[in-house]
Amino acid sequence: MTWLEAFIISVVEGLTEFLPVSSTGHMIIAEGALGMESTPFVKAFTVIIQFGAILSVILLYWRKFFLPNSIGEQGRTWWQSVWRFYLRLIIGVLPAVVLGLAFNEQIEENLGKVWLVAVMLVLGGIFMLFCDKLFGKGTETSPSYLKAFWIGCFQCISMIPGVSRSMATIVGGMSQRLTRKAAAEFSFFLAVPTMAGATLLETYKLFSGGEGNLLTEGNNLEILIFGSVVAFIVALAAIKFFIAYITKYGFRAFGWYRIIVGLLILALIWLNDVGLIHISLEMQ
Repeated sequence: MTWLEAFIISVVEGLTEFLPVSSTGHMIIAEGALGMESTPFVKAFTVIIQFGAILSVILLYWRKFFLPNSIGEQGRTWWQSVWRFYLRLIIGVLPAVVLGLAFNEQIEENLGKVWLVAVMLVLGGIFMLFCDKLFGKGTETSPSYLKAFWIGCFQCISMIPGVSRSMATIVGGMSQRLTRKAAAEFSFFLAVPTMAGATLLETYKLFSGGEGNLLTEGNNLEILIFGSVVAFIVALAAIKFFIAYITKYGFRAFGWYRIIVGLLILALIWLNDVGLIHISLEMQ
């Protein structure tokens, strides 16, 4: 992986991780467009830099992670608020942990399927055109334990490439009567343990598979650190934009974007123009 490739993929990750457009899907498409070979290091890179983007959530919402009394639970002790905040995250991430471990091989098999990403972009986009009217604006600002669990179940849908973890969890939150802003913020919070776990799992697989030297081979480690920093910085701006936008306008524009991008990819595949931009149905 070159420095330019790392920069482009990291920018794509930072921009799309928190938008309901599928960061994984966009990275897969970007890798194909750049003609990148899907090596073990490239696969690990696309997962690990996502945690770099996730760290931007902790920076922007540090009070909610370390001073939970500020999230509207005044009257409780600091420890009670800490426990309630993190227990929601634990409950919310459990469904993804169980299904992720159970179907890890099947999930990885689908990651290189550009056509699947395109189809799910279109289907998800169509849904997003109507989700505002379907769920309304909501009134609740914090999920209960049960609602956190159901949001976590929605997150599992994002194991299909192209669905978008952000979209799945935000829709899950709106289905539980959270406001758009509260649903988006809980989606951000839930991303922290989810992506931390995915990063640890990917790193473990590298070492347990006898490929741990990939991290220190050549300038791979420097590229990985560089990519994580770029994703972190870009994600900071993307989060601020996204929260301000959906609070005022909702999700319709993102729905049209998904549909346009998905149809464009499907058209390129159908016209057999994929080879010209180095995208294939199965990334090699």
